[in-house]
Amino acid sequence: MPFVASVSRFEPEYTLNQDTTTEFARELFQEDYQDIERLLTVFQNGQIDQRQFAVPIDWFQKEHSLKERNDLYIQLATQYSVKAIEKCLNQPFFFKKTIEYERIDAIVCVTSSGMSTPSLDARIMNHLPFSPHTKRIPLWGLGCAGGTAGVSRAYEYCRAFPEQNVLVVCVELCSLTFQRKDRSKSNLVGTSLFADGIACTLICGDDSNVASDLNQKQIPFVISTESTLMPHSEDVMGWDVKDSGLHVVFSRSIPAIIRQWLQPTVFSFLDKVDLKIEDISEFIAHPGGKKVLDAYIECLHINEVLLTESKDVLRKHGNMSSPTVLYVLERIMKKDHQEGEYGLMASLGPGFCSEMVLMQWRGMNEG
Repeated sequence: MPFVASVSRFEPEYTLNQDTTTEFARELFQEDYQDIERLLTVFQNGQIDQRQFAVPIDWFQKEHSLKERNDLYIQLATQYSVKAIEKCLNQPFFFKKTIEYERIDAIVCVTSSGMSTPSLDARIMNHLPFSPHTKRIPLWGLGCAGGTAGVSRAYEYCRAFPEQNVLVVCVELCSLTFQRKDRSKSNLVGTSLFADGIACTLICGDDSNVASDLNQKQIPFVISTESTLMPHSEDVMGWDVKDSGLHVVFSRSIPAIIRQWLQPTVFSFLDKVDLKIEDISEFIAHPGGKKVLDAYIECLHINEVLLTESKDVLRKHGNMSSPTVLYVLERIMKKDHQEGEYGLMASLGPGFCSEMVLMQWRGMNEG
């Protein structure tokens, strides 16, 4: 079965603590809401201490056109993705030696926070010595579900071409979409929650030549994946595209939807491989927010210890959309694992949808 060889992340340079962003939101929204102090509790109660951004806080004090935002997105998303890829292929923790770019057969590039044609993967390939024949698989519009979806698509590619290696690059610069004149509660919640992040993972097929270069004794092999769409739920989460840019759609009903919908979705997926939720020792959950994590615990009846890494990523980085789950995966892959342990990667996103990947830690000779 295909396996996860390495994962890396790259953090933008501007780190803001939650007190700073709370004060910014107070100044911006207080004229529109008489109960602004009550609404601002979403900042304090979100279990986020700090977040990283691609631009300094002064950038948000002015209006920016869609062109200005998108040009900056293309420039920085390309630059940051290159950094994450370099790190992913040159990590002594995961590899005995640097993995050469020529050994990468395909790039799955996941993003939703900006637009680029040619897609970002083409721009990235102009900065790194990949083969010109590298397959490009851009995925756009999956939002928070994108990280897990990217791993799923890479897994399927490696099933078809077992000797090949696929990079999954997730890059989101949510800060560049901020709408200063949008005084909706969705924008206020988004301001409290979203951040910028970049992550990369290498997925390899059964017959990949990368196997001999691995440092780890126990490797997460991908066993199965599943995508699930909730019909007619487009208004739950996503973007509202206007002349001024991308405006966040973030329904207050998301936690309730998760409680009602996620349990049968997850349990049915596990049942197809004769597993129960009690068999999962690592829950690689996208931390969409505190209420989302609480809903996971409530509806899946899991011990909150399983969400330790997800909570820590949320606390230190906020919700970065698609890369966030790979930040969690990196932490979990750096832990010690026993032969046969199962891990479940799960993300929810626009659609409304879920993406799931089932993994099992095995020795390379057992894969």
